[in-house]
Amino acid sequence: MADGKYDFDLLTIGAGSGGVRASRLAAALGARVAVVEERYLGGTCVNVGCIPKKLLVYASEFAGAFEDAAGFGWNVGARDVDWKRLIANKDREIGRLNGVYRRLLEGSGAEILDGHAKLVDPHTVEVGGRRYRTERILIATGSWPRRAPIPGAELAITSNEAFHLEDRPRRAIVAGGGYIAIEFAGIFHGLGAEVTLVHRGATFLRGFDDDVRGILADEMRKQGIELRFTHTIERIERAGSGVRATLNDGRTLEADLVLSAIGRAPNTREIGLEGAGVELDGEGAVAVDEYSRSSVPNVWAIGDCTNRKNLTPVAIAEAHAFVDTVFGDRPTAMDYANVPSAVFSHPAIGTVGLTEAQAREHCGEVDVYRSTFRPLKHTVSGRDEKSFMKLVVDPATDRVLGCHMLGPDAGEVIQGFAVALKCGATKRQFDSTVGIHPTAAEEFVTMRQKS
Repeated sequence: MADGKYDFDLLTIGAGSGGVRASRLAAALGARVAVVEERYLGGTCVNVGCIPKKLLVYASEFAGAFEDAAGFGWNVGARDVDWKRLIANKDREIGRLNGVYRRLLEGSGAEILDGHAKLVDPHTVEVGGRRYRTERILIATGSWPRRAPIPGAELAITSNEAFHLEDRPRRAIVAGGGYIAIEFAGIFHGLGAEVTLVHRGATFLRGFDDDVRGILADEMRKQGIELRFTHTIERIERAGSGVRATLNDGRTLEADLVLSAIGRAPNTREIGLEGAGVELDGEGAVAVDEYSRSSVPNVWAIGDCTNRKNLTPVAIAEAHAFVDTVFGDRPTAMDYANVPSAVFSHPAIGTVGLTEAQAREHCGEVDVYRSTFRPLKHTVSGRDEKSFMKLVVDPATDRVLGCHMLGPDAGEVIQGFAVALKCGATKRQFDSTVGIHPTAAEEFVTMRQKS
């Protein structure tokens, strides 16, 4: 497919979920493909994101499971976490996945170039002192954790380092109000740490449904996690073997660590984009059109580095759309409507579609159905934990606009309902669906009373 002017038809910078998928698909269609990666195959998700985080979430949930077991007649003795064994087992699985990604790329015919990539011009990329000519370039470099511009910021860790701690923290301060902050607060707490979450906003998880945000805050407080809303960390300093954080009200908190989870920035610095004429927005994200094409016609970008909807499955879907457009002769724009997501908090959140506030903004009047209940399991375990479900419906069309859940396995439940919303399901169709009993998920097809 490549002519004599080029070494490759496509050179992808970044071997994360999106970059690997695009490269494999393009290679399968006969393109000569190279993938450049300077850190680890699989990107953030596989190495310091979704996968290891979910493994740590599983580990943290055993604390509650041990407590719940007593109500079901189990005698559970003394227990503790072997942190080093947990991290070693996690690392072994991540290493296995790194190998899987390498085999997938090599098996598709793509060439892997290890090193830092920098654009020399729109068709030339330098890696390790060698220059490669390529017809097209795909930027898939992901994002990177931000650090607050405060004194002592270097004393805080980010999510990158949180997966490689040598010892289990006994006291942890988590700064931030996004899903990463919420999930790590739950992980540290479940593994035995005293946790304080500090967030500048009046509540956390901006963009999620207000009912879900409020109920999760209540549940986290019941568990013993301290939530310091409308607060920020102004300074961090060493305090013995730990750290001391000074808040904006002058109070101080001491802990083994401060985790800075205040957001992520597009990872686009020092790869020569501006010099090659690639336009970036004010956040440093690659500016792209609906087909993921940048301001330079042969340079494309997908995933977190474009700062559109920063989720691994979205990056993979963008990769498919890119390959269909560029190599499949089927121009395809990514559809961002009704993309489901989950927060692996304690309890978990699953959501798809519009929040109540978004639906009111779009439609004016909406019908809302809510259900708050104690899960069947906890009627015996004795745990004081609530589950919550909510449907947001357009009364003019009867179409279900939003589906939100807080409770065990929320992500698993919402995945199925995401298909329904993608198909334009109505409340009447929800009502006519027979539930599976006894499950929590059946609540979504048995809610009849508007609230």
